[in-house]
Amino acid sequence: MIDLYAYITPNGRKPAIMLEEVELPYTVKKVDISKGEQFSPEFVAINPNSKIPAIIDLDTNITVFESGAILIYLAEKTGKFLPSDTAGRMQVIEWLMFQMASVGPMFGQLGHFRRYAKEQIPYAIARYEKETLRLFEVLNSQLEKHEFIAEDYSIADMATYPWVAAYEYLGVTLDEHPHLKRWMETLQNRPAVQKGMAILR
Repeated sequence: MIDLYAYITPNGRKPAIMLEEVELPYTVKKVDISKGEQFSPEFVAINPNSKIPAIIDLDTNITVFESGAILIYLAEKTGKFLPSDTAGRMQVIEWLMFQMASVGPMFGQLGHFRRYAKEQIPYAIARYEKETLRLFEVLNSQLEKHEFIAEDYSIADMATYPWVAAYEYLGVTLDEHPHLKRWMETLQNRPAVQKGMAILR
């Protein structure tokens, strides 16, 4: 049994999708970041960085925070969605790191400045929108050559999908990125993706 500490954000949904895909039993523990619950002493003991998601594997008593680390842990635990050969494994991990280092932070900044900033800062919005669209094109080019981001369906797809799926919320479009749009439609038809995206609704 896995305890998943999460909220209704792209990062919170990533491990839920993986847990659904590998069919591991899990319980969602809501951490309402809009109320600052991530700063509670109880949660800081789980993740010193006060960010969701985090998991506790009750079978092994192992705690893991950072969504990318959680996906790798679950892939290694189940032997699924992360190749065992070095070349395939590194391809998945590099695209997972691409999501963690580029897609998540840049999309998140666009969402912040467009949706939450107390004042609209045109320079910030334009900067992060330009970078979001550039990252869309990186993904679109990769998906022109491959059905999924790293050859076969993997944790790289699960990590990236919730962020791309927020494109309308971010105020951008996929119209100029047909291969990315095709990939997104493929993933959103997967039952596990649908269930993982629906947590805490």
